[in-house]
Amino acid sequence: MGSLFRSEEVCLAQLFLQSASAYSCISELGERGLLEFRDLNPKVSPFQRRFVGEVRRCEEMEKTFTFLQQELRAAGRVPGPCPESPRAPAAREALRVQEQSEQLAQELREVSRNRASLRGRLRDLRQYLHVLREGQRFTSLPAPLGSPPRARALSEREPILDPSVHQHLERKISFVAGVIHPWRVTAFERLLWRACRGYLVASFVEMPEAMEDPATGESITWVIFLISYWGEQIGQKIRKISDCFHCQVYAYPESEASRTEAITRLHGQIQELSVTLEETEKYLAEVLDKVAQVLPTWRVQVQKMKAIYLVLNQCSFDVTKKCLIAEVWCPVRDLTQVQDALRQGSYQSGSSVECFVQRVPTSENPPTLIRTNKFTAGFQSIVDAYGVASYQEVNPAPYAIITFPFIFAIMFGDVGHGLLMFLFALWMVLYEDSPRLRQGTNEIWLTFFEGRYLILLMGAFSIYTGFIYNECFSKATAIFPSAWSVATMANHSSWSSAYLAAHASLTLDPNVTGVFRGPYPFGIDPIWSLATNHLNFLNSFKMKMSVVLGIVHMGFGVVLGVFNHVHFQQRHRLVLEFLPEMIFLLALFGYLVFLIFYKWIKFSAADSMVAPSILIHFIDMFLFTSNAENLPLYPGQVPLQMVLVVLALASVPVLLLGTPLYQWCRQGGLTVGAVPVQPPVTGEQEPLLEGQEAGNSVNATTEDVESGGHSPDAKHLDFAEIFMHQAIHTIEYCLGCVSNTASYLRLWALSLAHAQLSEVLWTMVMRNGFVGLSYVGGVVLVPVFAAFAVLTVAILLVMEGLSAFLHALRLHWVEFQNKFYVGAGYKLCPFAFAPDTWE
Repeated sequence: MGSLFRSEEVCLAQLFLQSASAYSCISELGERGLLEFRDLNPKVSPFQRRFVGEVRRCEEMEKTFTFLQQELRAAGRVPGPCPESPRAPAAREALRVQEQSEQLAQELREVSRNRASLRGRLRDLRQYLHVLREGQRFTSLPAPLGSPPRARALSEREPILDPSVHQHLERKISFVAGVIHPWRVTAFERLLWRACRGYLVASFVEMPEAMEDPATGESITWVIFLISYWGEQIGQKIRKISDCFHCQVYAYPESEASRTEAITRLHGQIQELSVTLEETEKYLAEVLDKVAQVLPTWRVQVQKMKAIYLVLNQCSFDVTKKCLIAEVWCPVRDLTQVQDALRQGSYQSGSSVECFVQRVPTSENPPTLIRTNKFTAGFQSIVDAYGVASYQEVNPAPYAIITFPFIFAIMFGDVGHGLLMFLFALWMVLYEDSPRLRQGTNEIWLTFFEGRYLILLMGAFSIYTGFIYNECFSKATAIFPSAWSVATMANHSSWSSAYLAAHASLTLDPNVTGVFRGPYPFGIDPIWSLATNHLNFLNSFKMKMSVVLGIVHMGFGVVLGVFNHVHFQQRHRLVLEFLPEMIFLLALFGYLVFLIFYKWIKFSAADSMVAPSILIHFIDMFLFTSNAENLPLYPGQVPLQMVLVVLALASVPVLLLGTPLYQWCRQGGLTVGAVPVQPPVTGEQEPLLEGQEAGNSVNATTEDVESGGHSPDAKHLDFAEIFMHQAIHTIEYCLGCVSNTASYLRLWALSLAHAQLSEVLWTMVMRNGFVGLSYVGGVVLVPVFAAFAVLTVAILLVMEGLSAFLHALRLHWVEFQNKFYVGAGYKLCPFAFAPDTWE
């Protein structure tokens, strides 16, 4: 069978790797992604393994790469993915990568440090220059006494002009100049007033240009302050207050000539620093270009290198300490590729001794491997979400490709809505190779994109069921002429003008010749959309359709269990489980399907009024009675129904006790305590690993091999476990057949709910756009249609689509898969180099 129908055959194997070529062989296997390695040193600490030094070296290089990545992002550059996947580096190449990366990191550190120092120095010089320029306006031409001061004093009247302090004017006036953050100006001014009132004059002015804040990196407009004071103690207070407010204080020359000379000197220094900073920026850009060019390749190589050494740490040495032995799960069909990869790795390493692979017998359950492509991956994900298939168990995914979209479409049947969904999925399929669609960061969008083929089929099947229901945005379409003739009914009836005026709705009688000319060619006749009993008709049709499809779906699940019984050589289950299950299902619910079709075929419009109720017959079937008011469908119906109920009840004890008794009879013929004799180990059969028995996994001890992994009373425990498991299965199946059949009625309920929501949306929104007259109706139709489109997508496509999807998912998981699917396996996770996931 194909791998999609059943998981592939997987075997346990040992790889014998020569020490010199082990690295190259694991690298080649990682490129191909064929094997899942097992840890042969589970009790050894990661810090005590052989290749822990190499792993640490890789981690050190990753730290260096992280620093380089941060420097690139700080410069506004985002390194892209590696254009091609380089192979894992050899030992010499890895040393070269380490040296070059550390050298580039050191250069970046030095250049970045120099640039930051130059920027800080240049910022200080510019601030100093602005301080001197603004200070010139206040100190170059001093105002005469008695004139209004240009600087703002901190008191209500100028203390310098106070007659009580005239004697202080002969003292020397000093200055404190600097810059302060604009948020601190008010508090700084208030504290100066309180600490030095009457002994200073402070001036504040904003800097003409914005500069970077070295603490936060933000661009702000600093405030320049110039404080004139007299007295050494006042100056010390001012400087201490400036330090507390983190002010940048600059030396302020007292004479005009000194200030002019300082401004000229600052101009020259700023020009020299600007040239130096420009050259530093150019050199830094060259280093960053070099980093951006080599970093994607380096990080992929180091990631592969680290993964290889982590795998080598899972290997074990043989008794001679010259050969590494790895234990792997390998698909049988890939054994030749594994041997070819080992041969290629040995050749690349220059080793004269080839590595090889050898199968190992084991009693463990191998992992499950089901190969998928971009079309089947979405359906396989639905099955795996319930549980990974047990080893070589029948896989429900290929059948879900048809049944899942079809069951969804039964609940979502509408031509218009299905077409919108189909076109959306078709757009994703046609542009599936677009990087913009694949590399999205929205998880909801990625979920839709991964299931694009599933959505495509769901939309296509919804279009089909929409034609069956004859619904397109809740409106019926007359593709073919209606099979009902109103004119014939009017010609053969006694409808008068008074009768027509008194009756708003008229009834068409199919018993009148010519009124009903046969079934509609495809789907439901569009005249039913005008009928007042439209819902009554659809209720009966969709309810019976749901029951029929549900029983067929469950019966198909029971039949799939046959493939499991045959494959696992459990043919007794065909008689003891499959046969009772089918008898129970068909004798009760298969008979219900028969009654539905029999009633459809036997009774026509002429005798429909005397047609019996199937539900009452089905209830009487379990009560072993007959109802005189409910006529039988066919002669001998009551005895046949009694026989079917007896058969269904008789199948329950067979299903409950058949398998446990069969297992008990088989175990009863075995000798208790018999231990198989192991053949003596010869020189050729000596184990390559210490403590390993020949032909067994290296993880299995001698005691496990001899006892088979069971305790002395395992027989009794196994029989009890088998009986309990069979009892649970019997109760679940028998009760589940009733509850699961009722659960399929959600197809009927969701289908009616979708149709009614669509009709309500049309009636309450879209129809209002057609009630306007002349040009007013056309103007109103534009916003009305916009609202109708938005509500259709939001409610009917997204919300109703998600609801139908979840119900279809439940019907597959619970009602279908539990008939044959265990889902107790685990996936094969082959060692393969993952794509670049650097963050």
